[in-house]
Amino acid sequence: MAQHGKKYRDATRRFDREGLHGATEAVDLVRSLASANFDESVELVVRLGVDPRKADQIVRGTVGLPSGTGKDVRVAVFATGEAATAAREAGADIIGADDLAEQIQGGMLDFDVAVATPDMMPLVGRLGRVLGPRGLMPNPKTGTVTPDVARAVTEFKGGKVEYRTDRYGNVHVPIGRASFTSEALLDNLRAVVDELNRAKPAAAKGRYVKRVTLASTMGPGIKVDPGRLRPEDAVPA
Repeated sequence: MAQHGKKYRDATRRFDREGLHGATEAVDLVRSLASANFDESVELVVRLGVDPRKADQIVRGTVGLPSGTGKDVRVAVFATGEAATAAREAGADIIGADDLAEQIQGGMLDFDVAVATPDMMPLVGRLGRVLGPRGLMPNPKTGTVTPDVARAVTEFKGGKVEYRTDRYGNVHVPIGRASFTSEALLDNLRAVVDELNRAKPAAAKGRYVKRVTLASTMGPGIKVDPGRLRPEDAVPA
């Protein structure tokens, strides 16, 4: 961060850091403040009014980003036979069973998403200590344990992303790149917010969406008004 210190400080002076911004304004700001010499990722952070220490208040799932992620997603698939063939035809980057498990135990983690057929889970379960802490453990709730691995590969490569509350009740979701148009980022932002509202736990009490922040990889956080995330705040066509 040190080499970008001056750019970061300059960026913080170009907007009201404590004010709440509409979604359109926030997206325009995050794009204009991205000054690194690479195409920065744009991340949405939503603080939810849940207690993630309670199992019935963990918010977890997947959401399809209509504008994609802007990232080449590498998918590893645990499968054999016809399922492995289908995964390969769908564009999976790494496919295997015992051999793949051995590679992972040996330190190979060159993938972003792991998918498995249900019959592979006894094997995959033994990799929990490696995959779990990195958020790579296949799980039926996120569609990464499925007999239709080809469909899962297609969806994750096409812009489907996982989300889960951290220990503080925050959900971090990448919604694209600084090079995306404002319209594309807004479409992705609202898809995530809509999904989080759909996934609201019945046990959650009080205000559900408490804080919303948008930031690029090297840029400052921009506070978004949770009440100004709807279509009427969209960029004009």
